[in-house]
Amino acid sequence: MLYANIGFWRNLLFASAYESFAGVCFSNRSDFVSFATLNKIYGMAHHKSAIKRIRQSAKRRAENRYYGKTTRNLIAKLRATTDKTEALKLLPQVVSRIDRLVKRNQIHWKKAANLKSSVMIHVNKLK
Repeated sequence: MLYANIGFWRNLLFASAYESFAGVCFSNRSDFVSFATLNKIYGMAHHKSAIKRIRQSAKRRAENRYYGKTTRNLIAKLRATTDKTEALKLLPQVVSRIDRLVKRNQIHWKKAANLKSSVMIHVNKLK
């Protein structure tokens, strides 16, 4: 479920760049892409490895933004909950998502501990 929308975010990120890229690069020969054309898309990269690095970092950034945003949305949903049974159902999901962010080095482990603590305090206060 978590990996289902990554392609969507990546495609959304590169949609405008790819449209201009496809019109210029694939008009005559489909196997030839000049560095000048790639520079229009990827900035001032002068080597294939730099272009690949830009592609990889953009993909990772999109994925990291997706994971962080879904976790924040889930935390907000839990904090907005006033029903204890529903909050107890959401709590393991929230804790799991926070731990995944720590594993991916997106947030510090102490920040994760503070988040989990505050969420659990909120759930325990519910009646």
